[in-house]
Amino acid sequence: MAKLYLVPTPIGNLEDITLRAIRVLKEVDLILAEDTRNSGKLLKHLDITTPMQSHHMHNEHKTVEGIVRQIQNGKTIALISDAGTPAISDPGFLLTRACVEAGVELDCLPGATAFVPALVNSGLPNDKFVFEGFLPVKKGRQTRLEFLAQETRTIIFYESPHKLLKTLAQIKEFFGEERQVSVSREITKLHEETMRGTATEVLEHYENKPPKGEIVLVVAGRK
Repeated sequence: MAKLYLVPTPIGNLEDITLRAIRVLKEVDLILAEDTRNSGKLLKHLDITTPMQSHHMHNEHKTVEGIVRQIQNGKTIALISDAGTPAISDPGFLLTRACVEAGVELDCLPGATAFVPALVNSGLPNDKFVFEGFLPVKKGRQTRLEFLAQETRTIIFYESPHKLLKTLAQIKEFFGEERQVSVSREITKLHEETMRGTATEVLEHYENKPPKGEIVLVVAGRK
């Protein structure tokens, strides 16, 4: 039966892809990729020759209906993002919702996503947690931080390297200087690093050593 597969791809180390994911990417009729240039390198490494089509945040509103129609007409399609699991702070939600509404079968494979190893590596409580993704850039940012300062569960953020210092300074301001935080960057890559400590300690560390690479910020909940 034709369906949509959501297939996680490695967040760094190319060995972090399942045998099932490789099989699915070889067997489907079409792969939707966030960036065909980036995904092309992975597919070449895995010796996968399935046709690709671009599917990203700038065109997904226009293409979703047509993709659903293709599946209804018998095509089996896989969706991948540049790294990690589709729809987790990446394109995929709109297409997933459209398939659900149209009665199209979905199959999301388990696999790589950055926030899980960052949470476990943090040493902070992980029995209950909140995934916030990226904070608002401007409008609503302070309001959101003030709200989250009262959260008792561990909080997970994605952040870019050029905004990390600003975010850590705001965590220190709104959550308190002694709030425990953990910054994991370049997860599964050659220069992987996790820095743990109070908001003050971690901020000072990265003020002296500007951060690079993909970053996951984990913050302890309010006691």
